[in-house]
Amino acid sequence: MATLPRRVVIASDHAGVAMKGRLREALEALGISTEDLGTASGESVDYPDYAAAVARRVSAEAADVGVLVCGTGIGMSITANKFPGVRAALLYDDTAARFSRLHNDANIAVFGARTMSGDDAVRRLRLFLEQPFEAGRHSRRIEKIRGIEKTISAGPAPAAQREATMSFLKETDPEIYDIIRKETERQAYKLELIASENFVSEAVLEATGSVLTNKYAEGYPGKRYYGGCEFVDQAESLAIERAKKIFGAEHVNVQPHAGSQANMAVYFTVMNPGDTMLGMNLTHGGHLTHGSPVNFSGKLYNVVPYGVREDTETIDFDQVRDLALKHRPKLIVVGASAYPRTIDFPAFRTIADEAGCMVMADIAHIAGMVAVGLHPSPVPYCEFVTTTTHKTLRGPRSGLIMCREEFAKKLNSAIFPGSQGGPLMHVIAAKAVALKEAMTPAFKEYQAQIVRNAAAMARTLLARGYRLVSGGTDNHLMLVNLKDTPLTGKEGEAALETVGITVNKNTVPFETRSPFITSGIRIGTPAITTRGMKEREMERIGNLIADVLAAPSDASVQKRVAEEVRAVCDAFPLYASRLGEYARG
Repeated sequence: MATLPRRVVIASDHAGVAMKGRLREALEALGISTEDLGTASGESVDYPDYAAAVARRVSAEAADVGVLVCGTGIGMSITANKFPGVRAALLYDDTAARFSRLHNDANIAVFGARTMSGDDAVRRLRLFLEQPFEAGRHSRRIEKIRGIEKTISAGPAPAAQREATMSFLKETDPEIYDIIRKETERQAYKLELIASENFVSEAVLEATGSVLTNKYAEGYPGKRYYGGCEFVDQAESLAIERAKKIFGAEHVNVQPHAGSQANMAVYFTVMNPGDTMLGMNLTHGGHLTHGSPVNFSGKLYNVVPYGVREDTETIDFDQVRDLALKHRPKLIVVGASAYPRTIDFPAFRTIADEAGCMVMADIAHIAGMVAVGLHPSPVPYCEFVTTTTHKTLRGPRSGLIMCREEFAKKLNSAIFPGSQGGPLMHVIAAKAVALKEAMTPAFKEYQAQIVRNAAAMARTLLARGYRLVSGGTDNHLMLVNLKDTPLTGKEGEAALETVGITVNKNTVPFETRSPFITSGIRIGTPAITTRGMKEREMERIGNLIADVLAAPSDASVQKRVAEEVRAVCDAFPLYASRLGEYARG
């Protein structure tokens, strides 16, 4: 019997959703965790999108085996076999299930939901997984297939044929090469639970490291201060149009280097130094750029902070209204960096209209959920919407701004020449790639899984007796309040870091400790969801967190949990092809 695969990705079109569910159950019964790339409903979709999502992973050696289901299995098979290194087999009977592995070393199993029963599909999947490749004379034939692939120029080369990762860097600057290698290993072998972090695709990494970094392009598409911008104009225009389509925005600026610059540009557009703005108190879940006294926003403007209710730990709209009517601000800033509940944008719009001011929503944390409709959109209710692109949007570290058309010219001027010089065209191209990924059905399912995972982890921590700010979560994060425990946030963060679980200390509402110490830790699920983890893993990780926080100095607990963390990471590999190349030297 063959060794069962550890990394399995599965997808279907609308015709195969029910059968896909049966196959996932069968895989889980065998102890195999799967990453489901969609679709999740019977709504009509295009099968090539899902076949490509699975085949791309297998081709890049980021998955050991793929599973695809459509009406007949024929379309999925045709699409998947366009990818180098992929050998997709339609398992139309038991013999095909066995021999596709024994003789053909197939790495994607394809099923037709209209041509076989669920029981037949489950049986054939087990046969497929249990058969080892016989090798021998069949190896020669597989090598001939690989040889044919090498003669075809279209499409990316199989992972094994690509040039070694960062080979030039290794030769030129081995110190930096080694630092990057170690950071890749840290990300791969630890559990990243910082709510503002994520893991980008290889496509986003390629765009970020492209020759577009060489190009100066001050200005905007079609109106540059430098020549030679015809191609970077196309990249920026793509990013703009994709963001408009995703969010339904009238105007988009994709040049901000980060969320802070995006917020600064909006402030420059609507306020003068000394003007009044309302922003969420940092200790109640807000952000530095929403008016913290140590930030430019708190230094340049008269900031009136609002917060959450002490009883519910949710936004106190009575307070927001009272402050807005009393101080008559130019702008109300909505959004947070540590707020686990759905934000009521219409309520802010109503208050702003009564106070005669504008609204800016900073959706840096929830942009991915807004993009797919899992969180209400602020665009209809706010003059301005800002976001980063590297959190739930899963793109490069950067920012973008959306606004109503009437503010477009002034906003653009606030970015360039108002606060930035030349845009980072390689990063803008990477934003365009991430935005294209965000338009896929697989991305929508990914966002839904983020939310399901956060809810599962929150339930686990609550069941273990830990207090969560507001009592739970509606989105991607939760805030553990440690006030009633012997631990501080700083101590909790350090204890978890020791076992390979990365979180950040965080203030909690009505905080009594220093921001360097804090009474809470913030936990988020976007990054581990990218790795393919689901509710079962969340329960396991939540219990590991609870074990460590209950005994932060117990060496035996630390050893056990560290081993379990590594086992979870190994079961859901990250950047596997890069790690493989590092291992090969």
